[in-house]
Amino acid sequence: MRKQWILAGLLAPLVLSLGSPVEAQHQTPNQQPTTAQAPAAPTGEVVLGTVRIPRSVTADGKPLAAGSYQVKVTSQEARPEAVGTTEQLERWAEFSQRGTVKGREVVSIVPESEIKMVVKDAPPRAGLSKVQTLRGNDYLRVWINKGGNHYLIHLPTGATAPSGQ
Repeated sequence: MRKQWILAGLLAPLVLSLGSPVEAQHQTPNQQPTTAQAPAAPTGEVVLGTVRIPRSVTADGKPLAAGSYQVKVTSQEARPEAVGTTEQLERWAEFSQRGTVKGREVVSIVPESEIKMVVKDAPPRAGLSKVQTLRGNDYLRVWINKGGNHYLIHLPTGATAPSGQ
């Protein structure tokens, strides 16, 4: 009989505690925070400005010499679409000198609200650009901040030979 009282004494607090968490649980769904809509990607052509490429790079597999270039986003989407990309956020950018297109490369358009999730560096101020050497000197990043969007273009420097060559 004594063992039964000890067992009942041990189980009673456990049985009583089982009821309280269930009673304390929130029964209605939590209100989800509202998310601001990202600015729509620009449509059509967008002139981004002039950038200085400090060294020879590759754009769309072709050489692009060092120099100053007028950069323009075209209305042409980059194909094939990469998994996870949003419509109109991967397009082609053209690098021109004196009205002649010298090269083109894919540009990623990132809304201002998302840039910290994509790039850890400090962005250029609105209306400005910066050109950075990345990843062991293998890439040159052209970063332009214009109209609430960031435009990122990555150009291989040719510092290392592509695999298989």
